[in-house]
Amino acid sequence: MKIVVAGTGYVGLVTGACLSHAGHYVTCVDIDENKIELMKKGISPIYEPGLEELLIENYEAGRLNFTTNYKDAYRDADVIFIGVGTPEKADGSANLSYVFSVAKQIAQSIEKDCLVVLKSTVPIGTNDEVEKYIRESLKNNVEVELASNPEFLSQGTAVKDTLNASRIVIGVESKNAEKILREVYERFNEPIVVTNRRSAEMIKYASNDFLALKISFVNEIANLCEVVGANIEDVTKGMSYDIRIGDKFLQAGIGYGGSCFPKDTKALHWLAENNGYELKTVKATIEINENQKFRLIKKAKKRFKSLEGLKVAVLGLTFKPGTDDLREAPSIPNMRILLDEGAVVSAFDPVGAENFKKIYPERINYVDSPEKALKDADLVFIFTEWKQIREIKLERYRELMKTAVIFDGRNCYSLDEAETAKVEYYSIGRKNITDPNPIYGLSEAAAAKEQ
Repeated sequence: MKIVVAGTGYVGLVTGACLSHAGHYVTCVDIDENKIELMKKGISPIYEPGLEELLIENYEAGRLNFTTNYKDAYRDADVIFIGVGTPEKADGSANLSYVFSVAKQIAQSIEKDCLVVLKSTVPIGTNDEVEKYIRESLKNNVEVELASNPEFLSQGTAVKDTLNASRIVIGVESKNAEKILREVYERFNEPIVVTNRRSAEMIKYASNDFLALKISFVNEIANLCEVVGANIEDVTKGMSYDIRIGDKFLQAGIGYGGSCFPKDTKALHWLAENNGYELKTVKATIEINENQKFRLIKKAKKRFKSLEGLKVAVLGLTFKPGTDDLREAPSIPNMRILLDEGAVVSAFDPVGAENFKKIYPERINYVDSPEKALKDADLVFIFTEWKQIREIKLERYRELMKTAVIFDGRNCYSLDEAETAKVEYYSIGRKNITDPNPIYGLSEAAAAKEQ
């Protein structure tokens, strides 16, 4: 089957690579010539484990191609997947301009009957609008139908999530569209859920928003645990044995980020309000997450009356491990506060530093190891639980830092470890391990006075 994928971002490129791996002939279309040339060389423009190997394997096998010539690509395609971005607008709604731009190109280019599959995350009813737009804009006398096929990928595991999905959701309005999509996915040994298009669109939003809600709920409970003296890890462990709850997305921290949860919660909230309905749970999820991002910085400002002139180590910049994505990463607003407060910052991230430099090209000392960031630091923030960070022994913090005061936004260490290592340790949803040595952690002048 000849398949074309519009867009070589996170969704489009992973989709194209995995469909070609399943035996289809796939052409990925993008307007960026530099990206196209990189991909022809087997270089992925995004960091995603396992993706480059698929690009090289299937490009060399002749099943995967890349082009900027959308007219030739779309002309005789059997199926066209739209996988372009739907970024957030200022009001929280989804920006569909890229979707409709591709729709226009498809309408002007196709010369045979075609199924267009909308894989991008779009508000409920968008498939209807895009189908109407394409049919009204057709240059040639052909039949076009739209189908919804939302993705359920996690950054860092996207290839695995595609090739071993929990389910494949297809939203169709005809048996013919269902038949074609079943053929597309016949080599994927995964359950297929068939609905109408609007239900498929809603499944995507409802799934992401539920997971975001779960994270925000746990973070709220974690904050209360600190107040009443409970331990969030014990609480979530006890919860997890209930199969109705499970153990996924129960890790307390400084909030979610990325390309999906923040955007999709706001988009669904906006869509509901625009239709005269208030989704109170989703609204609360958004508010809780925004506040949670600053949980650590508030603790630090309480511990240190002023951050001005202090040497601060920042470990982890991306919103999660396994990706170079910084979208809605808690590190960004926290870094802004640190710099505004006059802190001297050294930052480490194994793959995200180059992207972070585009936001903060100056005023931050970017280093290539956690140890270099920690050297002579007065305090440290852990924003991302990369393996390279989690494997650092707490004793090393004492050895390297001027004062081992740790603000851990991902609960990388146990309280027992912190007490044994005799570090000052602040985490989420657990008690603070305060300075075990009355002198340790004071300024030099205060320490001398104590002595």
